Amino acid sequence: MKQKVLIVDDELLLIKGLKYSLEQDGYEVDSAMNGTEGIKKGCLEEYDFIILDLILPEIDGLEVCQRIREKSNVPILILTAKDEDMNKILGLEYGADDYMTKPFNILELKARMKAILRRTQIGKTKPNDQTIRIDDFIINTLGRKVSIHDQEINLTAKEFDLLLLLASNPGKVFTREELLEIIWGYEYFGDLRTVDVHVRRLREKIEKKTNSYEYILTKWGVGYYFRNRK
Repeated sequence: MKQKVLIVDDELLLIKGLKYSLEQDGYEVDSAMNGTEGIKKGCLEEYDFIILDLILPEIDGLEVCQRIREKSNVPILILTAKDEDMNKILGLEYGADDYMTKPFNILELKARMKAILRRTQIGKTKPNDQTIRIDDFIINTLGRKVSIHDQEINLTAKEFDLLLLLASNPGKVFTREELLEIIWGYEYFGDLRTVDVHVRRLREKIEKKTNSYEYILTKWGVGYYFRNRK
């Protein structure tokens, strides 16, 4: 079955170029040219991947990202203008998995898509779940689900990968550079703030207190690590 991609952008030429290139790689491509339509399609239809521009008519891309994320864990890659550093960070805060700056290289975009899809698709066709119990966590590696005290936690693809890596290596400190390379892949050319944003988002979802972290700890000047098992 073909993987289905939604492109939300108001530039018709960009949509046509991306659609042609992605269809050559075997994807099924749908599109929306404003925020309202993007939310409607992203929330009501099932997609394997969404490419979302932040500058859109009617409703901006940040709200579109947030609204879709409330309904779905579909991987989202946002497109930003060159000088929109704050919007890149906000996009990640609102649940995007990755971002690229316009103009972009289509080959790099497709490489990032494939890397993200590889991680999110692992085990989906396998019938038996495999679980890892770490402290209060139950991590279903095949279904890519996480629960704490029997309550399921809604994580994005990157948040899940980040938690699984840290929790599977308790006490091991990972530098931001290492996390960027391992989680986002060698083809990712982002900055280290991407790691910090995802760690902060993950903490907000799994930590009981915001001023005293219990699970994901910081080694100042080095990086992050998961607490040693009890």
